[in-house]
Amino acid sequence: MNILLAGGAGFLGSHFCDFLLEKGHSVYCIDNFITGKKENIKHLLNNKKFKFKKTDITKKFSIKEKFDCVINFAAIASPVFYDKYKIETLLVGSYGTYNLLEFARKNKAKFLMASTSEVYGDPAFNPQKETYWGNVNPIGKRSMYDESKRFSEALIMNYHRVYGLDTKIVRIFNTYGPRMNMNDGRVVPQFINQALNNKPITVFGKGTQTRSLCYVSDLITGIYKLLMSKEHTPVNIGNPHELTVKDIAKTIIKLTNSKSKIIYKPLPEDDPKKRRPDISKAKKILKWEPKVDLNQGLLKTIDYFKRSKI
Repeated sequence: MNILLAGGAGFLGSHFCDFLLEKGHSVYCIDNFITGKKENIKHLLNNKKFKFKKTDITKKFSIKEKFDCVINFAAIASPVFYDKYKIETLLVGSYGTYNLLEFARKNKAKFLMASTSEVYGDPAFNPQKETYWGNVNPIGKRSMYDESKRFSEALIMNYHRVYGLDTKIVRIFNTYGPRMNMNDGRVVPQFINQALNNKPITVFGKGTQTRSLCYVSDLITGIYKLLMSKEHTPVNIGNPHELTVKDIAKTIIKLTNSKSKIIYKPLPEDDPKKRRPDISKAKKILKWEPKVDLNQGLLKTIDYFKRSKI
């Protein structure tokens, strides 16, 4: 397939570019570098099946090539950055998704959207099934990200209903691995950065809130299986193994041989207390489940951050 991938210079997008090229597809990557980095795709620039164009999908854009598939990984996905770029976060999940859907419709192309577990908000049920409608504060401090993704999902499902567009929605749970931004505020990069510098590890609340960490290669494999499937409704992709934030901090301290101590700060507004995917749908429909051991994945990520500091 000839694939247009928006947000392809980001953490997840760049890994998906790699994966698609390895599968023999051609990839046309677009990104505006708000949070994506050219370094993430630098190794692909000489690949004849890879193209890149700096593009802002919140504005109308024109690419003359014909595409079989349009993938939207464009998002401002970390708390530090979506707090800094509040309006941009909302626009990329509204105008951005709309422009890509229109582009896909004109190309008669398959469309895949990278959505998020954040559509469930601070969930009242654990684990979270795709049938759960969520517990989201629509005007809270995280609303710019949560609601942009919820709007994207609604728009996509109605493009499927109205135009018959072949659409896919993946709800991505906590994912980690190389190419994460060291300063994006998410649990794994923040803790690794602090641990490598022997600085205090900042845990919010009592550290009893949970996250479920999926290594990036597992996630990408699951998303590709969804892309190639006939499923149109949202599918959770993530690791159902649930850990407390405090336990994640302790594990990273141990793996980095750090002298860091854990310190506690007040829990931010609307920070989810629980995060664990029910992946029974992915297991049944996609025959997928994660395989990478947590310690193995964390060691690879720690090694990336060590090399990034050199």
